[in-house]
Amino acid sequence: MTALDLGQLLSLYTWFVLTALILIVMLIARFYQQFSGTTTHYRWFLLPIAGFAASVLRYNSVDRIAGDSLGDTLAGVSGTALIWLIARLTHQMLYKLPSVTGRGL
Repeated sequence: MTALDLGQLLSLYTWFVLTALILIVMLIARFYQQFSGTTTHYRWFLLPIAGFAASVLRYNSVDRIAGDSLGDTLAGVSGTALIWLIARLTHQMLYKLPSVTGRGL
């Protein structure tokens, strides 16, 4: 097993772990939407998963560990989208609580 093969294996493993974590956040957003009545757009979390998958596939197809501009761009855009989605969900859950509870900040 060469260093390139190990890098490809680790990038796939990282994608699976990242996907599992994003799916957990997606399920939290879905749960919050069902029980609070507000729209969380939890399906948008599939976009960063697809972007990271495309990035990992691109890295593994060009036989390089890093330095591919398309793979780097896909990973960057997906990471930015994921940060925005999580920040939006956090703001919605913490600062826009329903007025029934009286716990909004």
